[in-house]
Amino acid sequence: MGGEASMQAVAGVLAPPANYDNVVTLGTGKANLSVAKIAALGIMGGLFIGFGAFLAASVGGACPGLAATNPGLQKIVTGAFGLPFGLLMVLTCGAELFTGNTALVTAAVYEGKATMPQLIKSYLVSYLANFAGSLLLVFMVAQTGLFGPTSAPVGLAMAKTSLTFSQAFFRGVLCNFLVCIAIVQASSAQDFAGKAAGVFFPISAFIALGLEHSVANMFLVPMGIALGAKVTFAKFLTANLLPVTLGNIVGGALFVATAYSFIFGALGKK
Repeated sequence: MGGEASMQAVAGVLAPPANYDNVVTLGTGKANLSVAKIAALGIMGGLFIGFGAFLAASVGGACPGLAATNPGLQKIVTGAFGLPFGLLMVLTCGAELFTGNTALVTAAVYEGKATMPQLIKSYLVSYLANFAGSLLLVFMVAQTGLFGPTSAPVGLAMAKTSLTFSQAFFRGVLCNFLVCIAIVQASSAQDFAGKAAGVFFPISAFIALGLEHSVANMFLVPMGIALGAKVTFAKFLTANLLPVTLGNIVGGALFVATAYSFIFGALGKK
């Protein structure tokens, strides 16, 4: 009875099987975008997620006393202010986000609605465009003087590039599992408030848990480097961005797209 009830739609929310079909439709639309459109929307995605990381580092990252006396609360504050707002802009204003595409476009491929070349195009162009948008925001924020040389991005850049490859990879897996679940939840909602709620809980959770998101890191670590963190750009690429990106792909493509195609789609019918 519990399993049957879980398949029923809550008021204003699509039931899981219908929402999977909706996710596939969204992924199909993304797969059919031109390179130019993916690039333009991807730059917007990098800017939006960068703004979310900017806010998180400015608010939660500016509570050293709270971090010392009540670190759990400081993590919740960091998670609550920033990245949920960034992803909500991505989903409601129109943008391409590499991490979400690992689930949405992959699901479209599983269901025969998109091809592998389209998936590679989506992954690669959205990733590079997200990076470009993030670096553009780093440049603009650096001109504002709002972050000082001892601000949160400096410490974050050093901490994120000090992880082992395995630590960064699995933090990336777990992070994008939650990010893609947030996107799936938001896609099921039929109004703005529902989409905001669907985004807020998983995204605030991944920040509070200390997980790693490649696109957020495209802003945070270069921002720290721009402020004087003792980290080279090459180290950022190899010690953080590479393993986190690989983990993000696994988190979205395997734990969301593959799992739900088996549960509700083509993989479960083979």
